[in-house]
Amino acid sequence: MDGSRTFDILVFGATGFTGRLVCEYLNQRYGINGALKWGMAARSADKLASVRDELGLDSSLPLVVADSNDKESIDQMVASTRVILTTAGPYQQYGTTVVESCARLGTDYVDLSGESLWSRDMDQAYGAMAAESGARILFSCGFDSLPSDLGVHYLQEQAIERLGRPLPRVRGRVQEIAGTASGGTIASFTATMAAVKEDPALFADLTNPFVLTTGFQGPEQPTGNEITFDEDLGTWAGPFVMATINSKNVHRSNQLLGHRYGENLVYDEMLSMGTEKPAPENADQGMALDMTLKPGEGPTKEQREAGFYDILYIGTDDDGNRIDIRVKGDMDPGYGSTAKMIAEAAVCLAETPNAGGGCFTAAAVMGAALRKRLHENAGVTFEVESA
Repeated sequence: MDGSRTFDILVFGATGFTGRLVCEYLNQRYGINGALKWGMAARSADKLASVRDELGLDSSLPLVVADSNDKESIDQMVASTRVILTTAGPYQQYGTTVVESCARLGTDYVDLSGESLWSRDMDQAYGAMAAESGARILFSCGFDSLPSDLGVHYLQEQAIERLGRPLPRVRGRVQEIAGTASGGTIASFTATMAAVKEDPALFADLTNPFVLTTGFQGPEQPTGNEITFDEDLGTWAGPFVMATINSKNVHRSNQLLGHRYGENLVYDEMLSMGTEKPAPENADQGMALDMTLKPGEGPTKEQREAGFYDILYIGTDDDGNRIDIRVKGDMDPGYGSTAKMIAEAAVCLAETPNAGGGCFTAAAVMGAALRKRLHENAGVTFEVESA
């Protein structure tokens, strides 16, 4: 890889729960002294060294001290690497300084943000700066929203190849899921709700599926807030907790790709609930939301490995054409699978030729290359179920 900077990837927030998992995965997959030059970064040198030892990583693995409240330290960290992988959230509290520094210094960036309004604000504030410097800023590179972002990208890729055009109606249906949202996700949700409480006008943006598609408003979209029956699937579907985040990113990818999925795309995500209509009070949003979890906390290794997810993406049109894509993950979505996905996203970004900077989604920048990498390395499979 490019040797003009000390590192290919620095993991910022490496001492947090998910950050540790990312470092553990990078060590297992790529080693310490291989072609990939990576290191750990956080605000405490002592804690970095302690976590490195706890994980059994070689003492030669570099440690970098940087604090989101110390702009000089952030600039030094960002200038030393080609890609910043940050798990330090909530991002609206700890991410802005990092994004600004990356945009200014031409360093690529990936995060786990499900904070759509913050991502929108970062694009508006620093997108032009990133375009000028060549920095590629990628948000939402974990369970929110890579399975959906890449799953819909694959579905429309298949539609264009088979039919010569995209499919205008796409549904994401979570067939099975076992796991919990992370402490970082809970913190991000809490911070977002606090911002909306302070400025109620933000609620309209929070519920707008096109809030990330500046200058474009597509057709009316299903809310996914009520239990409905999918006639062609023969099953009931209910609300899915990640749907609003994932839908925004799917529409953002469509815009960035020149509306390759069509300007009339209608997309929603819901949780499949079986053939018997469930009572409203029994509607399960699929992922456990333990509101007591804090950043740095999470499930045991055994619990992470027992988790999984299975999502079906169904594309249709008025002519009766249909393509189904199934996406499966082999670990719990909020931690184990997410850690592997963001690590591979950072490696893929480092290996993807730069066609210009700005604020992007993963599908728009890496598309099939990242999908292949996740399929081969990270236990996330993408299969054509039927066409």
